[in-house]
Order: sequence, then C-alpha cells, then structure tokens
Amino acid sequence: MPLTYTSSTALSATTAQSSGMTRAAALSHASAHLNASLMTAQPHTSSAVHHHGAQDTVVYARSGHGAIVTEGGNKTQPMAPGDFALIPAWEEHQEVNNGDEEVVWAIVRTGREAVVVNLEGWGESLKEGEGEVKGNGQMVGP
Repeated sequence: MPLTYTSSTALSATTAQSSGMTRAAALSHASAHLNASLMTAQPHTSSAVHHHGAQDTVVYARSGHGAIVTEGGNKTQPMAPGDFALIPAWEEHQEVNNGDEEVVWAIVRTGREAVVVNLEGWGESLKEGEGEVKGNGQMVGP
C-alpha cells in the first residue's frame, strides 16, 4: 500500500457529526483498519452524548483545554495540549469545551471510516451484539 496524504486544506466535514463539534475527515477509506480526523470545538460547546460502536478511539489534544465526560456523566477527564486518551469501543462519552478558546483534537479510530452514534442521553446505547452500527453512524437494532 502506498503512502496516503491529506493536506490540512483538504479535510472533509461530510462525516458523521455530533452537535457542538465539527469533525473533519483526514484519512477515511485509506486503510482497512484505521481512520483519522480532526475535531474542533468552539468555546462553550459540548457534543451530544455518543459512542463509536465497535471502534476504539485515540484522542490527541492538539490545542485548547477541553474534557471528555464518561461514566454516565459522572467522570470528567480534562485534556490539555499534548495529552492523549483512549476511548474504548461502545463507551458512551461527551466532548466538552467550557473554555474561552477553540479546542482541536486529532482523532484516530479503528475501522475504515468513522462511526458516530448520537444518543438521546446517557445509557441509551445498544451494547455490542445487540444491534448493528452502520458506517454512516446510524444504529440498526433488533
């Protein structure tokens, strides 16, 4: 497989989105096993509660000070520039930017394209084996 390159000016925001955040695909369909994107959160915004199906997610905080909320909204992990986090498959979470500056995170997930399943609230997701998550982020369940 040859090197695949995406310029910062060629990122695509036509990916699955959560309210309050913009996800721009950098490497989608470039590998059978990984995809990469850039998430930007404007000041004083938060994403919908969501998960990424069977995909593990690595987050690298590039700029700004944000947080990842997990455990039903009970745990907040601050993220500063240079920090990394691993969000396991099916983990319900929410990205939060309570600050006055833009937050930018580089995201790498397992899978050929990003899966985003937006939820009505905490505890609303199907667990692995209870349904199917389509690549466009739509959940299909029993």
